Amino acid sequence: MNKNYKYLDKINFPSDLKKLNRSELKLLSEEVREEMINAVSETGGHLGAGLGVVELTVALHYVFETPNDKLIWDVGHQAYPHKILTGRKEKIRTLRKGQGLSGFTKRSESEYDPFGAAHSSTSISSGLGIAIANKLSKKSNNVVSVIGDGAISAGMAYEAMNNAGASKTKIIVILNDNDMSIAKPVGAMRSYLAKILSGKIYFSLRETIKLIISAFSKRFSKKAGKAEDFLRSAVTGGTLFNSMGFYYVGPIDGHDIDALLPVLQNARDVNYQGPIMIHVKTKKGKGYSFAEKSDDKYHGVSKFNVNTGQQEKSKSTKPSYTKVFANTLVEHAKKDSKIVGITAAMPSGTGMDIFGKNFPNRMFDVGIAEQHAVTFAAGLATEGYKPYAAIYSTFLQRAYDQVVHDVAIQSLPVRFAIDRAGLVGADGPTHAGSFDITYLSTLPNFVVMAASDEAELVKMINTSTDINDRPCAFRYPRGNGIGVDLPSIDEKLKIGKGRIVQEGKKIAILNFGARLNETLEASKILEKKGIKPTIIDARFAKPLDENLIWQVANDHELLLTLEEGSIGGFGSHISQFLSDRSLLDNNLKFRSMIFPDKFIDQDKPEEMYKIAGMDSISIAEKILNTLNSKIVLKKTN
Repeated sequence: MNKNYKYLDKINFPSDLKKLNRSELKLLSEEVREEMINAVSETGGHLGAGLGVVELTVALHYVFETPNDKLIWDVGHQAYPHKILTGRKEKIRTLRKGQGLSGFTKRSESEYDPFGAAHSSTSISSGLGIAIANKLSKKSNNVVSVIGDGAISAGMAYEAMNNAGASKTKIIVILNDNDMSIAKPVGAMRSYLAKILSGKIYFSLRETIKLIISAFSKRFSKKAGKAEDFLRSAVTGGTLFNSMGFYYVGPIDGHDIDALLPVLQNARDVNYQGPIMIHVKTKKGKGYSFAEKSDDKYHGVSKFNVNTGQQEKSKSTKPSYTKVFANTLVEHAKKDSKIVGITAAMPSGTGMDIFGKNFPNRMFDVGIAEQHAVTFAAGLATEGYKPYAAIYSTFLQRAYDQVVHDVAIQSLPVRFAIDRAGLVGADGPTHAGSFDITYLSTLPNFVVMAASDEAELVKMINTSTDINDRPCAFRYPRGNGIGVDLPSIDEKLKIGKGRIVQEGKKIAILNFGARLNETLEASKILEKKGIKPTIIDARFAKPLDENLIWQVANDHELLLTLEEGSIGGFGSHISQFLSDRSLLDNNLKFRSMIFPDKFIDQDKPEEMYKIAGMDSISIAEKILNTLNSKIVLKKTN
């Protein structure tokens, strides 16, 4: 920490909280909030969500005996205050850096993180699993799952609640309702929570009944409970949570320590064999005016000035891939009214906010519901529309069955715009786009493309508008392009045809995706050693450019494939093609460069690609080693 604090300096672990009184807990909360703001201003990361749960975090660790009691944070965006209070405050300025703290909860990082979370809506399912394990082991530990109002919109959360209600197992679920997830929450759940909140008559009557009950002996308590259940039903018309088997309490001011503590203590101590839902109202960005006023710009931030709220802007003048996608799609949509955009709660992250501003009636944010997003797109496609489902690679994994069953099998022309392909830096392995080449290229009836630069991305979007007989996908990385001129929206690719970027001899490199620039840099290294490779931008992993592959396989001694993905992708398909045509029986050497068989922790993207062995020096070394060269290249730091 860079500052001395009266209370936070004395807090190393949650057990230290027990020494404070309520007024001191409030002052501690202010210090935790200040430390979090200062730390994230230096590291960047998720700001608004954590600021909204400072008091809740303090109260939870004060009431419960963590780590014996299990506290599970959904997604992990809001876990920074939790990390500060659980032995990691001295490392908080290493957030999202190489060898530093993860931006999410992580089991290997701390015993206070019982479950790793970086994709949303998992806390109730995992919490219920832990609670039932405790029940089977005859343990009495409490299990608390914190889930946001955005995350609870996902189907997985409802599946978990349904199971929890039927299980007769005690689990405490905290619904953190801030009326704002990454983007403004959508769907019926938002209206439902607002309806509960507006039912003030229910709460005033409930408090009146409690006062009456308290005047009588405890022998009336059972009947009183039934009276309260009746009141819930009569005044609110019944609640979803009660009908699913939860005992519902709330809403409660999530920034009021005095209100939180007794409710949490009662939930901890009550002998209730079933799930408990505590509805807590919080304000995202609480305590930092710039974040409070922000729409979604302070959900995830770059480094910023604490006093002005001004975030560091990219110094690059090159356009981001995301904006290139969005702007190109807008131009096509101006000419084609059948084009619609779909996002799963990530409008700004995918560029669909830009599309939505231009075509508000043709952009659909379905909430954190990737499965629904894909089948919704499939339904649109059956009626002749051209849906573009813009979903991060890592999040599309959640909808794989829908991609297979509802799209691929039916050959429906859904267009998948796959953002964040490859390694993504500070968000680490949970957000890396490592597997989409493999899991899409294995499917019949798919066209799978990867852009080597922003100009190629435009051409792939252009091409996708005419693919009406099957699904297609084009992938592109996070960040900015390389600065090439963009083509017009009329320039299209021939399906399944690659391009020769550089002609050489003996060695051919087949690049698929955004490592083309590194491949060209590797070529410069090799040329100094007297080796000039042929370099091909494959463009398509499916269908393959079989004629081009046949040609280079017969004209070269070594064929090397390169892709930002796992085993089973582009290189595997090339290998199968060569094997089927007996091209490997000749004197051809074949090698493929893919991501290593491990998850790569967060770091700067260039460092992650070095670890993955996909920087220019690694590419050159791979070729030299295959040629049995004894040349050793010097790696630069």
